[in-house]
Amino acid sequence: MPGQPFERVRIMLRFKVLFSVVPLMAAAAMARLELTPGPQPCIAVGSDAMRIATSPWHADLHVSFTDDPSLASIRVALADSADAADFTVVDDSGEAEGNACAMTQTTRFVLIADSPLDGAPVIYLAQGGPAEYRIFVRSKRMTEREAAALIVGARDLPSRLADASL
Repeated sequence: MPGQPFERVRIMLRFKVLFSVVPLMAAAAMARLELTPGPQPCIAVGSDAMRIATSPWHADLHVSFTDDPSLASIRVALADSADAADFTVVDDSGEAEGNACAMTQTTRFVLIADSPLDGAPVIYLAQGGPAEYRIFVRSKRMTEREAAALIVGARDLPSRLADASL
């Protein structure tokens, strides 16, 4: 039977393609799951909300950080306890507070820029000493830098900063 060897090669080729495509599809699916952004850190200030921006063109405010206190326009101190802080982020419960940070038309976005922009706030995270704000952060969802950026962004909102919540 002269056609039988070619039939066998064709079947083997199909298996090779199948075994090479399936792992690629699985890798693509896993990459999509890993690259899908999770919920961005946010705070609710009265009826307004502040959220960390994921893209520069979507940001209402750009902030940057410096390690040099003389270059900073705002100092934010890291408090040792929640009692010593003006703003506290603790996510022990594992659940966000209802719709505290619901997306609305009034939601403002803050972007943490790599370098300072003209007129944009430059934040110095201090371990102590004088500061405009004191924050305490113990969170799996929000870093100290993100909390500082949100607080600095919220200072321009008409609502009271004391009403801020996650």
